Amino acid sequence: MNLNNNQQYAYQTKSTYDQGLRSFMLQTYNYMGLALLITGLVAMFAAGSESFIRSIISPQGMTGFGMLISFAPLGFVLALQFGINRMSLATAQMVYIAYSAVMGLSLSTLFMVYTGESIARVFFITAATFGAVSIFGYTTKRDLTQFASFLIMGLLGLVIASLVNIFLKSNGLMFVTSIIGVLVFTGLIAFETQKLKNMYYMLSSENETMGKISLLSALSLYISFINLFVSLLQLLGDRRNQ
Repeated sequence: MNLNNNQQYAYQTKSTYDQGLRSFMLQTYNYMGLALLITGLVAMFAAGSESFIRSIISPQGMTGFGMLISFAPLGFVLALQFGINRMSLATAQMVYIAYSAVMGLSLSTLFMVYTGESIARVFFITAATFGAVSIFGYTTKRDLTQFASFLIMGLLGLVIASLVNIFLKSNGLMFVTSIIGVLVFTGLIAFETQKLKNMYYMLSSENETMGKISLLSALSLYISFINLFVSLLQLLGDRRNQ
């Protein structure tokens, strides 16, 4: 069957957009995968270094350097979120890589609390969950923005409860926040994936701009992945003192 000129043009345009979208999504997932790889390698290396562990944890608790390492990732996130427009893409990529490395240092303490086997097991569970939920967010025809306010409220409540539990040290509250965390970050992964897909069609196709959007989107997905992983680890991980 022959296509007339308009049909042929529409078909070629759709094919171009679909190919561009696939490339854009793949670039985003590659950024995220790179960050996870760097984070994991740095965390394992740091956890195996006695000198590093002593520098962040003392018999009295977390050291000043340890507190700095814990809050440093937030500084990198703010720098990327609010400063990326003034950065070149190459500079933003370097800040992103540095952020994932510092996050690895911050997460290295998990190896002191949980067994390596359970960390690996929960990581694969998280990866499988992320993949399934992200595919849902990409393919669903349902508008997930209607859940955005609910997810933001849940995230805010989660942050407040986690801060309160720093002082209460309640296992029960930690269990509740972990369950809420799984629900909230699972929802965010689906929402962010759909949002990423929609942004591709709405925003400029200029390479530098799209590269930065892809990087920021990877950052959001990475953060949701890490938080989902930590929440699942608190629920499913085997503690070393058990």
